[in-house]
Amino acid sequence: MGQIVNPPGDGGDHILPVDLKAALEERYLAYALSTIMHRALPDVRDGLKPVHRRIIHAMSEMGIRPNSAFKKCARIVGDVIGKFHPHGDQSVYDALVRLAQDFSQRYPLVDGQGNFGNIDGDNAAAYRYTEARMTEVAALLLEGIEQDAVDFRPTYNEEDDEPVVMPGAFPNLLANGTSGIAVGMATSIPPHNAHELCDAALHLIKHPDATVEKLVEFVPGPDLPTGGIIIDGRESIIEAYKTGRGGFRVRAKWETEDLGRGGYQIVVTEIPFQVQKSRLIEKIAELLIARKLPLLEDVRDESAEDVRIVLVPKNRTVDATLLMESLFKLTELENRFPLNMNVLSMGRVPKVMALNEVLIEWLAHRKDVLVRRSRFRLAAIDRRLEILGGLLVAYLNIDEVIRIIREEDEPKPVMMARWSLTDVQVEAILNMRLRALRKLEEFEIRTEHDNLSKEKADIEALLASDEKQWQTVAWEIQEVKKKYAKATELGRRRTQFAEAPEADVEAIQQAMIEKEPVTVVVSQKGWIRALKGHMSDTSSLTFKEGDGPKLAFPAQTTDKLLLVTTGGKAYTLGADKLPGGRGHGEPVRIMVDMENDQDILTAFVHDPSRKLILASTAGNGFVVAESEMIANTRKGKQIMNVGALEEAKLVVPVTGDHVAVVGENRKMLVFPLVQLPEMSRGKGVRLQRYKDGGISDIKCFAMAEGLSWEDSAGRSFTRNKDELLEWLGDRATAGRAVPKGFPRSGKFVG
Repeated sequence: MGQIVNPPGDGGDHILPVDLKAALEERYLAYALSTIMHRALPDVRDGLKPVHRRIIHAMSEMGIRPNSAFKKCARIVGDVIGKFHPHGDQSVYDALVRLAQDFSQRYPLVDGQGNFGNIDGDNAAAYRYTEARMTEVAALLLEGIEQDAVDFRPTYNEEDDEPVVMPGAFPNLLANGTSGIAVGMATSIPPHNAHELCDAALHLIKHPDATVEKLVEFVPGPDLPTGGIIIDGRESIIEAYKTGRGGFRVRAKWETEDLGRGGYQIVVTEIPFQVQKSRLIEKIAELLIARKLPLLEDVRDESAEDVRIVLVPKNRTVDATLLMESLFKLTELENRFPLNMNVLSMGRVPKVMALNEVLIEWLAHRKDVLVRRSRFRLAAIDRRLEILGGLLVAYLNIDEVIRIIREEDEPKPVMMARWSLTDVQVEAILNMRLRALRKLEEFEIRTEHDNLSKEKADIEALLASDEKQWQTVAWEIQEVKKKYAKATELGRRRTQFAEAPEADVEAIQQAMIEKEPVTVVVSQKGWIRALKGHMSDTSSLTFKEGDGPKLAFPAQTTDKLLLVTTGGKAYTLGADKLPGGRGHGEPVRIMVDMENDQDILTAFVHDPSRKLILASTAGNGFVVAESEMIANTRKGKQIMNVGALEEAKLVVPVTGDHVAVVGENRKMLVFPLVQLPEMSRGKGVRLQRYKDGGISDIKCFAMAEGLSWEDSAGRSFTRNKDELLEWLGDRATAGRAVPKGFPRSGKFVG
């Protein structure tokens, strides 16, 4: 048993009352700040998050340079978490792996040996199997770190020091991009081309007030490791770089391969950034099985080192562009990469920055690094010159120096007094080797003294002149540009720009629907369903109790259906979206926002080339083009304005050149079609005049063929022009009693 410790003897319980809200606020704020500053957001100056900075610094400390041998990743990860980054080994290794993946990083910072994962989303091998070393890019980021170029701070256990920021001779933030989620803020920056960034930076050195529009001439947009095609317009790209927020639509790169005899296949060679290839192909296969891609026959992955996804069209007549447009709409072959340039400005303040602000801050950092390195070098030169001065004195008086050393008990103060030397100089003389007493040595010391004096003068001139400092920064950037020029394999631009082809949206929608025959059935109570196939006999269909058939018509799943209500509204439904034939279907009111006091007047397959006559119970009507009746929302489109006591009653296709109208009073009027106005919405004009009652039926016909109707017994009657003379008149007149043999129902079909 452990020793029992008694509470203090004053009898108090030593519990402090703390306001919960204040305590939570304080703790949560500390956590949020820690996440923002030390985990998720990169520093604008070197483009690194703390974990990446610590990995590179640890590799530098271990001496793993680009030209040195590879070392086990387990050693690197161990050093990182042991000395600098007290977090999980897996999280550190994941960060290290990402720095080595050429499909994740545009300019990898780590050169990996072994399995570092692939574009299919497979994981890297465990860190005991893989090896790594720095790349030239990482060496550039470190350049000058041992020359007091940046500040250091104690590590978490204060045993070592780590850099606050890297010297960053490479424009890493924009060149490699980054993404991270902090607390209440996130960052997302796509990779860019280093050659273009250097050009923009050099322009900014000469013209510090350059606009984003001007810089976009140098940096037209991201340059992603996996290539692809950016299809945004220049205006939206400029807007994104101006505000630091936006996004880029990236499409896969594809081409057609001729298979002979008119056949072809589509080959995708580049996919959008950060899309897993295996997942992408799975999704296309799922859509294929679900019959959402009727133009596609098969998908195959033939990738080796390069991406090669083969898409086989249904047949040789399929339009390749249309097939790809439907795939772009449904899959990650088109992806949007967000831009949110939220970074730590000056290593302290998180803020969303524009393109020019990011580059200006990087340039300011480069200048600061240059000044610090120059001062460091100057101090080193001063120390060396001091020593060389002392050595020269020794050479000029070598015999005397030897005598003093041999004879004096304390030679140091004697020599200091004799030649007015400093402690450092005397120490250097006393530490000289005998073999350095050659005559040649004096000459070499004088040469070194002269060279260092000249270098000192140059550095002092540099530190005194702002212009010279900028010239040097520009020279350094030029060197980086040469190293990663577009002429090199690593530096060439991978992502291209293009306008998205102006594809017909209707055609794309059709391309995503399997074309199948269906029979659309609407019940009297407004229930709708689509049965497979074209049924000629619908008498065997069942309906809910108290309900019955209203109308049935054949259609294709690719068709659009128009529904017209008694309130004069038109609604649009896709035939492929209708419930199946099992059961009684669904009420139309679930699919569209229909008023409760309105019913379905009629429904039919939409034909954009057709025109219709709409007529109300009161006998008003007009001609409307079907293309004007398409409604894109659930709310539908008001076509016919009807009063409180009237309804839309008839919808008749326009054919021929004359209109026959029959009233409930069994009077018929025939007038030329041209007397009816064509409108997209309205009340219409009077078709026929009634004392009481309203319209019964309406029919369009060609006068040359005559007017025909059917009676209840199924017999057909036709009246030619001469026989119709007494009914011919102007629109809105009363007409005459119907001719002999006209159906009792008052309809043209008995």
